Amino acid sequence: MTHKTADESFTTNQLRDLVISVLEDLKAIDIQEVNVAGHNPLTDLFVVASGNSTRHVKSMAEKLLMNAKAKGHPPLGIEGEKEGEWVLVDLNDVIVHIMLPQTRAFYNLEKLWEASSQQRGGASRSA
Repeated sequence: MTHKTADESFTTNQLRDLVISVLEDLKAIDIQEVNVAGHNPLTDLFVVASGNSTRHVKSMAEKLLMNAKAKGHPPLGIEGEKEGEWVLVDLNDVIVHIMLPQTRAFYNLEKLWEASSQQRGGASRSA
């Protein structure tokens, strides 16, 4: 997928690179990419990362928001920034989940989507 703006055109890979760069610069913990293309009608890619405090989680989301806007790619939405336990930044082709480690362990999104991808793949092969 490609998201076009007035200034630039972003491919999913370019957007992913921007996200990863911001998260790495701010010392995100355990950055993971989950390819959900073909399994999720809303996006192609999840990026999941952890922060070591609510302040860290919020600052990563804020910096990501600022950098995306500066590149002409404002987010479609942002959720959870007030609480800071789990902040979701929707950049259309890439959805970013930044969480506290205990929240991430509880929801285990990477495993959830991995299982979903395998189930759907298996179901379509047997049809």
